[in-house]
Amino acid sequence: MEQPVRRMVPARDDAQPVYVQEAGARVGISGLCLQVKDRAQKLVTQAPLVNVSHVVVMGNVQVSSQAIRELADRGVPVAWLSSGGWLSGLIDGLGHGRIALRQAQFAAAADPARCLALARTFITAKVLNARTLLRRDGDVGQGVLLELAQLAERAGQAESLATLLGLEGNAARVYFANFGSLLLGDEALRTFDFTTRNRRPPKDEVNALLSFGYSLLTKDVAVAARLVGFDPYLGFFHQPRFGRPSLALDVMEEFRPLIADSVVLRVINAKEIKPEHFIRRGIGMTLNADGRRKFMRAWERRMSDEVTHPLFGYRVSYRRILEMQCRLLARHLTGELRAYSGFTTR
Repeated sequence: MEQPVRRMVPARDDAQPVYVQEAGARVGISGLCLQVKDRAQKLVTQAPLVNVSHVVVMGNVQVSSQAIRELADRGVPVAWLSSGGWLSGLIDGLGHGRIALRQAQFAAAADPARCLALARTFITAKVLNARTLLRRDGDVGQGVLLELAQLAERAGQAESLATLLGLEGNAARVYFANFGSLLLGDEALRTFDFTTRNRRPPKDEVNALLSFGYSLLTKDVAVAARLVGFDPYLGFFHQPRFGRPSLALDVMEEFRPLIADSVVLRVINAKEIKPEHFIRRGIGMTLNADGRRKFMRAWERRMSDEVTHPLFGYRVSYRRILEMQCRLLARHLTGELRAYSGFTTR
């Protein structure tokens, strides 16, 4: 008989991330406060260390050795992102001491059958959540929803990672072919034309927003994975590659539509982001500093939104749900749970 899932009590959301993106800024410590100063050494902001969940520095920002040491002692991660939003580094001191979890993670990653089972769950949840977003907010026909439902079902039965990768690609093609229907109003449709997903570099405004959102999501899941005790670089669906946080990319699949895509739609439809918030670099498009600032504010609002967890039945913020999913994955890998349950909404 299947045992009930042990109740999980998420931590409170009192601590919040600190973002620093002004070129030449410096992050330091004064007493029990984290301080951010501009290049002229004028104080920009400060926050009590107990209220800082992690620090995000973007571009040419300096962090003092005293700040790094204090944050590491407190287990507060520092994430380094490029000015374009790519995650390039993560420091959190010695990390978590859960050696048994990392041993279980490495053992599972070496087992093709276990990798496939977990990958099926990640991708099935992703496709179902993409379908939910289109069903709720898009102007799509029943044929599109049926096709995504069928692709999700086939993903749950895929016989290899290669087959699963193909199914994920087909689902992404269907989803992004209809993503433009989620842009509301004639003005949004005229201003932000979207036809297909492109990246490296993103060639239009909507794709620039999607890429930036996925970078922030990678950062948040990597932080949650490290908090739980995982090695974020060893995944199950995304195979190991130098410098790639494969586990973070695995777990974030479920949340791409629910968090990243939803923030993109929110800032466009609410006219928080406008054409003047973008700059073109060669063939690519990226947000300027003011655009990134507005997007990150919208991002944190979304991370604070509460939703009912399907397994536990209580409401919790998306920020905590990322951690909870990592903890559920840890329970599965260490033998407490027979299977990992992907996060989906209705």
